[in-house]
Amino acid sequence: MCGIIARVGDGNATETLLSGLENLEYRGYDSAGIAVQNGSGVKVHKCSGDVSDLESTLDSRPSGNVGIGHTRWSTHGPPTDENAHPHTDTAGDVAVVHNGVIDNYDQLRTELQANGHVFESDTDTEVIPHLIDEYRETTGDTEQAVRRAVDTLEGSYAIAAIVDGEERIYAARKGSPLVLGVDDEEWFLASDVPAFLEYTDEVIYLEDGDLVVLEPDSYRLTDLEGNPIDRSVDTVDWDPKDAGKGEYDHYMKKEIHSQPTALSNTIEGRIDDGDVDFADLPPGAFADVESVQLVACGTSYHAAMYGGQLLRAAGIPATALRASEYESVAGPVDENTLVVAVTQSGETADTLEAVRTGSARGGRTLAVTNVVGSTAARETDEAIYIRAGPEVGVAATKTYSSQVVTLALLSQRIAADVPDATPADDRAAMLDALADLPRHVETVLETSRAETLAAETLESEAYVFVGNGFGHSVALEGALKFKEITYEHAEGFASGQLKHGPLALVTEETPLFAVCTGGDDEKTKTNAIEARSRGAPVVAVGPDDHPLCDVADAHLSVPETHPVWAGLLANVQLQLLSYYAAKLLERPIDKPRNLAKSVTVE
Repeated sequence: MCGIIARVGDGNATETLLSGLENLEYRGYDSAGIAVQNGSGVKVHKCSGDVSDLESTLDSRPSGNVGIGHTRWSTHGPPTDENAHPHTDTAGDVAVVHNGVIDNYDQLRTELQANGHVFESDTDTEVIPHLIDEYRETTGDTEQAVRRAVDTLEGSYAIAAIVDGEERIYAARKGSPLVLGVDDEEWFLASDVPAFLEYTDEVIYLEDGDLVVLEPDSYRLTDLEGNPIDRSVDTVDWDPKDAGKGEYDHYMKKEIHSQPTALSNTIEGRIDDGDVDFADLPPGAFADVESVQLVACGTSYHAAMYGGQLLRAAGIPATALRASEYESVAGPVDENTLVVAVTQSGETADTLEAVRTGSARGGRTLAVTNVVGSTAARETDEAIYIRAGPEVGVAATKTYSSQVVTLALLSQRIAADVPDATPADDRAAMLDALADLPRHVETVLETSRAETLAAETLESEAYVFVGNGFGHSVALEGALKFKEITYEHAEGFASGQLKHGPLALVTEETPLFAVCTGGDDEKTKTNAIEARSRGAPVVAVGPDDHPLCDVADAHLSVPETHPVWAGLLANVQLQLLSYYAAKLLERPIDKPRNLAKSVTVE
């Protein structure tokens, strides 16, 4: 969580910092701030609220060619002006922005206060500028002071700091993402590439233990002992326009409507004469796999459930596990266990910790992620990219669809290698139907009645989503999306579990959305009818010819296709339902309360 932007180069940094913060606001919007340095002091401007609130407080743009900025998702202390970043030392000579959690801040704060340092906030971050100031006094050198400060910290951090009288930015990372943007006339640092994508697509992904010093015409990258480090410069293949809203009112709506393109990119080049082909994984790459553990959080966990079911159907023992619980529930892991980290950002703290645990226990690791150069991609043995392009809306949409397709292809690729596996009998039909998926999503987007249905059900007390097989994970995802952005109570269940307790919640004021895939739907039909007999309005979400459509009160239609992909089409309908309900309720759709896009702290 939290977004960092920093810039050094010719010209005023302020406009770049503000635009970077706007591009990063999906990472946190409790408060925002900037600090610039122009040789006559470090000027800090910050406030609670979002970036537009910050801009409204600036009577004039502060000048300076070196600056840092931050948009906050609160962990220590409420979202107040005082707790907003940047934070400074007592004299205001050192300003710091920080993403992460400092575990030993209580101890450090007590020690620094005993030495005369005065604190103004409740945050853990504020110890960092005071530490730098303390070590500047003892070393007489800012770079050494920064090294000593970060070496003193326990926990996770991405840090950027500026100092009065110095045309430099000092930055370091451990456990939180930080990427360096490279341009001919200026340098950037940010938590995520979209912050500066309009200026450069040349990037260096920093790794844990890296420390970088940026100056107007150069950068130096070292480890914490000062030894030079060489990191490759990568080119990001995202179009800067993909990081904007374009003609849409919200990022979420744009990203829902960009799914046909995202899915085409996900599929491209990965099916060859009826076989699944991942370029960096030669035939036989998975021949020694005996079991698969998929670890993920939130929406990515629902995609992992989808992938796990496909693997089990192919005769490969597979389990989707919540990453936050992995250490205690994973069970045996050995060299024949494939641990798959499913993470959009590649920086999700719980997922990274889970895959590290799996590796430490002897497992082979693989990342399914959207971000080239992310921590997950670097730390696992192999990586497969979902190719969804940048996703800014906090509520994941297109990345879920691309994750599911990538995991579905991976399941068939593994099944082709494992000697005792049993690839699906209709594998050819499944892969043939996949080629039509982008077009089918386009049909859903063009014909959906979700907006009308959202209005008709808006006054409901709660919303229930059910599904069986592939429909179960879609029901869970539909409920998650609905509660994330509408703030209304929504629950997802396996169809057969409805009568084992949840049916007590069903009334005429709780519409039930039944996800139908055209395969293994009998439990969904019978339980939906039972809920309807108790007064619940039933909405069938599936193909037009599904038997449930004849008895349902309403229908969200999806094109006829293979059952594996029907669930994804149903999910698009539920994404639209959530979006339009939230819009009618006037919710902040792209910035739901208490949530951030990339959860980089445990």
